[in-house]
Amino acid sequence: MSNPVSNTDAAFLKRFSQLIGFLAVVAVGLGLLALYIHDSNPPAPNPDAQKVVAQRIAPVGGVYAGDTGRAAMQAAAEAASKAAAGAVAYDGTTDGKTIYDNLCHTCHTAGIAGAPKIGDKADWAARIAQGMDTLDQHAIAGFTGKTGVMPPKGGNPALSDEQMKATVAWMVEQSK
Repeated sequence: MSNPVSNTDAAFLKRFSQLIGFLAVVAVGLGLLALYIHDSNPPAPNPDAQKVVAQRIAPVGGVYAGDTGRAAMQAAAEAASKAAAGAVAYDGTTDGKTIYDNLCHTCHTAGIAGAPKIGDKADWAARIAQGMDTLDQHAIAGFTGKTGVMPPKGGNPALSDEQMKATVAWMVEQSK
């Protein structure tokens, strides 16, 4: 029986496999060179690193004792409420879709914590029947009940009541 591969084909296959092997070695070499270069050049330091660390290790609360503590606690509460009132979420827009896309979609797309899914008429029917005033109140002040949990203002205290009402109206409109 004769060899089915001719001498010229065998020579071609030999050289081709040598070329593929050489290219594989070059690719591995380039990968190692890139890894060495990456490791020898450290990343640029974050200019806000100290602020980030300070925020991460800042105390969560404070200890207030006696009359001076009560005054300090009231002053801190007033400062926090002024800061929250001064903050404007989403540049003050009252476009319900914009606010939904930035905040509400997390829970209302997946139905997390019993949130009615946007566009699901069955989820929204009983809620819509309660009236817009009730829906607005639950969205603004928060709600905990058998049907689920809604944090006040969707968890963003910088939202105004008007922004919440506009968002609720948009969501209801999408779910009728």
